[in-house]
Amino acid sequence: MRNQRRLHGSCISRDGQAILLLGPPGCGKSDLVLRLISRGFELVADDQVDLADGVASCPGALAGLLEVRGLGIVRLPYRAHARLALVVELDGHGDRLPMPNSHPAFGVPVLHLDAASASAADKLTLALDCALGRVSQVAGAFAA
Repeated sequence: MRNQRRLHGSCISRDGQAILLLGPPGCGKSDLVLRLISRGFELVADDQVDLADGVASCPGALAGLLEVRGLGIVRLPYRAHARLALVVELDGHGDRLPMPNSHPAFGVPVLHLDAASASAADKLTLALDCALGRVSQVAGAFAA
């Protein structure tokens, strides 16, 4: 395989299209994954994500495991592979009207978001639809 790497992050998918969540330990990646699962997304990976040729997967020993702070590590259904569609940097902020930006290593749109925001899961659901062309934007991260 070409272009293969392992990253510290989490990954969820909907309809086989993945969102890669990146950020420092404790920033809310796993919590956001949990919120997205309740909205119909599937777990791909938590803590470590393998990427090869634009496809996200989980290292075998971690497949289906999600750390839920205050509860522990749980085993959940998971999706073995999903095509990377969006990268989200959980850095505690997001511009009001971000300019379109592509991740330099993966060539997909990248957003900055505060994982603790009450609307973070809803924003990611909408962002994935924008990234896939299901919803159009007048201004912002996916505006043409």
